[in-house]
Amino acid sequence: MPKQNKLLKEFYELKTSQLMDKRVWDLPIIEQNEDIYHVLSVLGARNHIWVVKDKEKKELVGVITEHDVLSILAPKDFPSYVFGMPDIRSIQHGTAKTAGDVMTDRIITCEPDDKIIDALMKMVKYKLRRLAVIEDKILVGELTLHQLIRKYYGATQYHPILEDEEG
Repeated sequence: MPKQNKLLKEFYELKTSQLMDKRVWDLPIIEQNEDIYHVLSVLGARNHIWVVKDKEKKELVGVITEHDVLSILAPKDFPSYVFGMPDIRSIQHGTAKTAGDVMTDRIITCEPDDKIIDALMKMVKYKLRRLAVIEDKILVGELTLHQLIRKYYGATQYHPILEDEEG
């Protein structure tokens, strides 16, 4: 058990940049003005999409998850009186036309120099399975719970946590 504790402590001290997916070209990314049907097309294959101002600069402005799309696909029947502000984004009523209309703009992120323990604490606190990794608002990668599980398990099987490959 002491070996596992040592391994876990070392794992926590790693930097996000050491474990994140740096293949930005392979991440699900769309521009905020993309059509809602393009959003649905991408979500048919992926469970999230990072939304950027434009694909060249990759300035992150939002994220769309399957849960966000559930709210726009579900039928909306509003009573004649409504207390508070209802979520009126809907394909049915034509109020969800672009990625920008559907995205969540309060994104929980981390930076390449953040420690893995800090990224994990954000995931726990906000109940997330992935974090965008940004530098100066620019998307440089993503860190997923799946990646963390794989890397830690691999380390427990006598493989190094860090791989010697680029990318």
